Amino acid sequence: VPCMSIMNMPPLTYLKRVPGVDAAACRSSYTDAAVWDAFDPALMTLCSPDPQAFRPPQEKVNVLQVRLPTNFKAARFESPAHTQILRDLEAGVMAVRYPVGGEEIELPVKLHVHESVFVPLAKWSMLMAGNYRCVTAQGIRSIREAVHTDLAQSREVYEWVVALCEKLGAAPGDMVPFEKYANAALSLVTPSSAARTLYAGAPNIERDDLMIQTIAARHGMHNAALDEVVALVDAQLKLNRKAAAAKKSA
Repeated sequence: VPCMSIMNMPPLTYLKRVPGVDAAACRSSYTDAAVWDAFDPALMTLCSPDPQAFRPPQEKVNVLQVRLPTNFKAARFESPAHTQILRDLEAGVMAVRYPVGGEEIELPVKLHVHESVFVPLAKWSMLMAGNYRCVTAQGIRSIREAVHTDLAQSREVYEWVVALCEKLGAAPGDMVPFEKYANAALSLVTPSSAARTLYAGAPNIERDDLMIQTIAARHGMHNAALDEVVALVDAQLKLNRKAAAAKKSA
């Protein structure tokens, strides 16, 4: 069965489709990498949801809250027949009109299908410049603060991740310009879901930061700001696990 992931953390299975990525080296970035072993890379694709679309933790499965109109950019499947399923979904979503206040509007979230397996990786630079930099030594902050408190550093981190993706084989057009993301981040006045989960005491969270650090290191690339984020997340997870163990033994 062909599957499309909308997670920020790419399924380990999908990484096997990306040239230049050693998926086996990334296994430690996953809480339990073995859950992906039964999936076929040919049947797995990924899309790049912008940070404005998320599932509120109190809501049921398949409920998304959209803070800004956003599009999901999906990579094609290996099979043309399976890719056609995506294209049919794309056309169906484009055709939908929703009645609001006596008029019909388009859906705010659309699906666009792309040939390049690198298009969903556009999310990585957003995650590293914004979402994961909500984690600081002083505590949690909003995505807007993470991006705009030091815009120059945010740009440096963002463009460093873009450079990594291009080194793997992405075309410049597969990525999203920093200016577009920075402008969108002005409306992101809450912390990222990863940061909120981390500071709520979770013993494990999605480790896009560790995954990207691992992939970059294997291509001779390092970034001090990313290294700091990884260290901060590691430290908070250690505290969370210690607290969970103490609570369990009490």
